[in-house]
Amino acid sequence: METAVIVRGRITSARHIELDEAVPGIDGEVEVTVRRVATPEGAGSVSVDIFELISAASPGARSKEDIDQQIADERGSWTDR
Repeated sequence: METAVIVRGRITSARHIELDEAVPGIDGEVEVTVRRVATPEGAGSVSVDIFELISAASPGARSKEDIDQQIADERGSWTDR
């Protein structure tokens, strides 16, 4: 079983790809899969609240506000002994 090598790069024309680093040990014909890389934070991307992602992935799960309120209620019930 062959090992896949993942290398970032950019498409410079309809039939050419410029790689960010060399790929040693691989010669001859290859198969290439191309997928777009997400833009870095602050470069026009939209930031997402991690709690929104978790809520979306777990329908019926408690919200951050629900958890914060439960923690505050629990701490409020503590007494010094």
